[in-house]
Amino acid sequence: MGVSYKAEVIGVGTELLLGQIANTNAQWISEKLANLGINTFYHQVVGDNLDRVVDCFEAAARRSDFVFVTGGLGPTDDDLTREAFAKLSDKELVLNEQVLNDIATFFKKSKHQMTKNNYKQAMTFEDAVIIPNPIGTAPGMIHTHGDSTFVFMPGVPREMKRMMSTFVIDYFKEKFELMDVIQSRMLRFIGIGESYLEEEIHSIISRQSNPTIAPLATDGEVGVRITAKAETIERANQLIQQTEKELLDIVGSYFYGYDETSIDKAVLSLLNEQNKTIAGAESLTGGLFADALVSNPGSSNAFLGSFVSYAVGAKQDVLGVSEQTVNNHGVVSQQCAEEMATNAANLLSADVAISFTGVAGPEQSEGKEVGTVYISIYADGKVMETNAYHFSGERNYIRKRSVKKGLELLYRYLKNS
Repeated sequence: MGVSYKAEVIGVGTELLLGQIANTNAQWISEKLANLGINTFYHQVVGDNLDRVVDCFEAAARRSDFVFVTGGLGPTDDDLTREAFAKLSDKELVLNEQVLNDIATFFKKSKHQMTKNNYKQAMTFEDAVIIPNPIGTAPGMIHTHGDSTFVFMPGVPREMKRMMSTFVIDYFKEKFELMDVIQSRMLRFIGIGESYLEEEIHSIISRQSNPTIAPLATDGEVGVRITAKAETIERANQLIQQTEKELLDIVGSYFYGYDETSIDKAVLSLLNEQNKTIAGAESLTGGLFADALVSNPGSSNAFLGSFVSYAVGAKQDVLGVSEQTVNNHGVVSQQCAEEMATNAANLLSADVAISFTGVAGPEQSEGKEVGTVYISIYADGKVMETNAYHFSGERNYIRKRSVKKGLELLYRYLKNS
């Protein structure tokens, strides 16, 4: 086994704290470090204030072997990363003629005028390892402070990723004893709550060491991340597979996919495998079901369309819901949901259809409470199932939750048909 290193990632920039830019760099860097067997223990974000940046660097140096810093390498006065590290380490910044020449060449090729403040980007620490930046002006640097290795890169994601991919990763492989790898796999479950799932797999969680197991709840579903550390990718994957089998033996009936798979992708995949088409009929969801499917490339192979019949008249005039159903049962009813699904399938000649009708709020409708939802599935010439639900929350959450439940029902039906 290799040495166990601790890393952290620091994003420098007030714009990150204000939420104007998402700190996607930290996620990307952590993923790449995991592939090298380096554990990331901390993510930090600090604004453009010299003393706070110094404090942040100082704390990182005390607790982490590797500190990856993005941002603050630009030419303006609020770019303070170099100055902060100089203050922390008592190292002097000097003009690097080679870097200055590279910056000048970059501006010449791009046919832009190089300004005086760009000279600031050519200021480096004398004994630093320079990270080339072929697609930008700010070079990166690798420098040690005490027992910590600092890696400074621009905050622009494409520049940072280029540096990591073409220089930093190879540098770390050569410089440090990186013999382990960390592999993760996300298992996705639907139709089961986080607390119930955790209770079901408690015996596995209680004895975890390597791999580790982490349940992660999202709206209407649960993910379980399995992470293993080993000498090789193959061995790490073997450890993951062993734990995965144990989990699926217990809660496999709720499992639908891995990693970046979503329930809408899983439904489309099953429709394509079975060479089936689908139609929708939507009231309270207002087209969200159609959007969920159409957001996936290639959805036109299976998805024919969806009727957004929000008003009562649209349900009758477009979808053909009978006046008798409306008068006797209302539009928020099992009977209306079933007619909507049946007629949508017939109008578009779809193999499968699903309908949504209900009360998203903010007020009751037809005497039904906010959150009352009916979902019906039609296939093989008949209504296969109709279910009533009561979702709590604000209006748009109820709408989204309805679509997620509808996709779950479709997945179960298609998986078992």
